[in-house]
This record gives sequence, C-alpha cells and structure tokens, in this order.
Amino acid sequence: MPSSSFLNLLCPFDDLDVAFILQRLSSLTGCVYLANNNMPVIAFSPVSYCIKKSNFKALHYVRDHQSEYTQTALQDLKSFIDIDLTKNSQNFDGFNGGYIGFFDYNFSANQQIHNQHRQQPTFFLGQYLTFLRLENKKWIFYSTEENAEEIFNQINFLIFQKPTSSSLFSMMTPCQPRWDKTQYLHAFEQVQEYIQAGDCYQINLTQEFTAKTIGNLLDTAQDLWKLTNAPYAGYLKIDDFELLSCSPELFIDFESERKIVTKPIKGTMPRYVDSILDKQSKQILKSSKKDQAENVMIVDLLRNDLSIYAETGTVKTPKLFEIESFNQVHHMVSEVTATLKADIHPVDVLLSALPGGSITGAPKIRAMEIIEELEGTPRGAYCGSMGYFNFDGTGSWNILIRSVQKYQDELSVWAGGGITIASDGEAEYQECFDKVSAILDLLNTWYQPESSDKKSES
Repeated sequence: MPSSSFLNLLCPFDDLDVAFILQRLSSLTGCVYLANNNMPVIAFSPVSYCIKKSNFKALHYVRDHQSEYTQTALQDLKSFIDIDLTKNSQNFDGFNGGYIGFFDYNFSANQQIHNQHRQQPTFFLGQYLTFLRLENKKWIFYSTEENAEEIFNQINFLIFQKPTSSSLFSMMTPCQPRWDKTQYLHAFEQVQEYIQAGDCYQINLTQEFTAKTIGNLLDTAQDLWKLTNAPYAGYLKIDDFELLSCSPELFIDFESERKIVTKPIKGTMPRYVDSILDKQSKQILKSSKKDQAENVMIVDLLRNDLSIYAETGTVKTPKLFEIESFNQVHHMVSEVTATLKADIHPVDVLLSALPGGSITGAPKIRAMEIIEELEGTPRGAYCGSMGYFNFDGTGSWNILIRSVQKYQDELSVWAGGGITIASDGEAEYQECFDKVSAILDLLNTWYQPESSDKKSES
C-alpha cells in the first residue's frame, strides 16, 4: 500500500467545468470522473489496472508494462485490490486514493447465470495515486507518487495548451428504440406469464435505444450532466469505449466503522413545469400501493443480500417509500443500513451483491435468467456499477441507470422498470420514456441528417 503522505497543490483552473478538464486530460490513461454526490473527483494515469473485454481473460497492467492477470473470477480481484481494513486514514468523505472503476451488468450476472457479453470492456478497475478533488469550489491536486510535481506540471500543460484537432461528436442516425411498442408489449406479456406461473414476482424489463455516431461522447457530457443534475454522474474512457453516467441511484456506500448504506429506487412519476401538476404527480407516486409493493420487494431482497455479511441485528430500514425529486422524474427511494462483521472484506460485499436487486427483480437468479431470455441483447455497462474504494475500505458505488455507453461507433442508452402482476403494459412502456426521453431528445440534437448523408456518400 502506498504512503499516505500527499502532495496537495491548488490548481490554477477553478473556473473550468468538469467536461473541459476531462477533454484536456483525455490523452492520459484511464481518465475518470465521479460526481460522487457533491464530492467530485477526477483521476488519471493509474499506477496499475485490471480490465476485461468480452470473453477474453482479464489483463493486469502496470504502467508501460502489460502482463496477464490469471485470476479472473470476481472474488479473486481481492488479490489485485490492496485494502487494509485496520487502517483508518479517512478523515473526510470522498475519494482519498485507491481504486476507481466499473463492473458491467453482464459480467456481474455471469457469476450466477450463463449469459452473453457486449463486445466492449466488461470491467475496469484502476489503482489511482494521483487525482483532482473539488473542495470549496477549488480543484486541489493530490498525489502520493514520487514524481508528483512532474505530474502536476504535466496536467497544467495539458489543460492550458492549445487543443489538437479531433473529430467532434455527431450522430449518423437518431437515437431510437430497438423495440417498437408491439415488441415491448410482447415481452411484457411473457413476463406476466412467468409471474403467473410462479417463476418470479418481479422482473426489471428494460429496452435499448441505439444510434450510430462519430467523435467523442465526452462532447455531450456537460449538457447531459446539466440536464439531469445527477448525484452519481461519472465518466470513463478506455480506448474506444466511453461510459457516461447520469445516474441518480446509489448502490452501496461503504462508510467508516464498517457501516454500509444502500438506497434502492423503485417507483417513478414524471416531473412537470406546472407546479400544480408536478405536485399531483409526486402525490400519486407517494400514495401508489403498486409502487410501494415493488419497492418493498427490492428492500427485502437487499436486506437478505446484506444480512449474509452483517452483524446480527444491525440490518435496518431507516427510510421507506420516501420521494426524491430529480430534474425529469420523481422517484420512490428507501434506505437499508447495516454494520459489516469484523472479518468481512468490503470487496466481497460489493461483488456478491452485484447486479443490484433494483435492476434485476426477485428472486434475483431467476429474474436474471428471464432478462437474458427476453431482452434480446446484453445490457453492458447499463445496470452495472461505477465507483471507488479507498485504501481503508471506505467507498461508494452507484447503479448505472440513466447512462450512455459508446463502443467504437455504437451508442447505447437503456430504460425500463419493475414489472409485477399488478403492472399495466401501456403504463410501463410510457415509464421507459418518462425516464429517458429528455436524454434522448438532447442526444438527438447532435443528429444532423444532411451531414450524415454527405458522410455516407463519401
């Protein structure tokens, strides 16, 4: 484990937005951003990292050196993750040096069911000793590396140098649903048949929206983050793969003294400009017995998942059916807390709990099997998790909903919701668009038919 002695310096670019800084640092390996619920961090150039692409073996990289990392199972990642649970160096909230990355939905589900993967990175985890953290509206440079001052000078040079020309982001096709309404309703009816047969009692049925693109997805980031104002936003670029999170949902917070917190979202109603309509929409959600039933199913699932690792009697539900309002929707949110047993490694908790119950259904394994059968294509990063661990085991991981992934020229956005026996197909179909239509509308402003036609002709 590296020394905890930091070089910390005030950065001379406080007035620059996150996307601009990321664009200037994008040439650095593993450039990543986490909004982290108003504790933003930008990290880059990990000293080592693990990555897995599709069905290939995981690879372990050390700067300027690549070697095969043979332990590929999720539980064996602990041999890469150097966490000291006896170390209590955390004297503030947020990232303090450690590991940042993501696990995609299909990679996580594959630990329990047989499924397909997208042809793109399925997990990435880097060890970061150098990062920028926003404190009191000022970006502070932190590093425990020996050449920290050299790195500081390098990032200042990159941020203030004249940018090299690059292909601006544009869409060759509009972002449209892969399913039409008839196909969605057919899948919905199949879910209902499984529920009636007793296979499951909730399935999170989702659908994909796709487009052909050129350029860097990062060009859209600042507009998307401003639109959604999401507390668990983020960005990661790995070669020709980009992941842009606009997620409102926390999966697990790993706090000091072995406390963990999870806040499942289940239940959605649209926002309205008209304050009266908006208040009515919020009240409908608050009093919805159907949404409460869906929410409590997932709360029970998460309580069960966490109880395996928690001290007896510590699993609590301090908040149930609370309504939280975001830019486009109101959500029903509950909270489950627990205290981990003294000998439990937090990495075990995260990896065994993924994918999150709020985006699978219940019972989880059968729900994932039905999702694999019905959805028709792998989710990829959507419904996976992005976040960090500090070296002392504290950390925070989101659920990757309201997120955009781009691999090569393929852009993908997903939306869906929990289906129970009480669900209405038409309403569930509309809920997909309530959740994602604002993101789609914004993305489609980068679609220029005339430019696309000229590109095709050439």
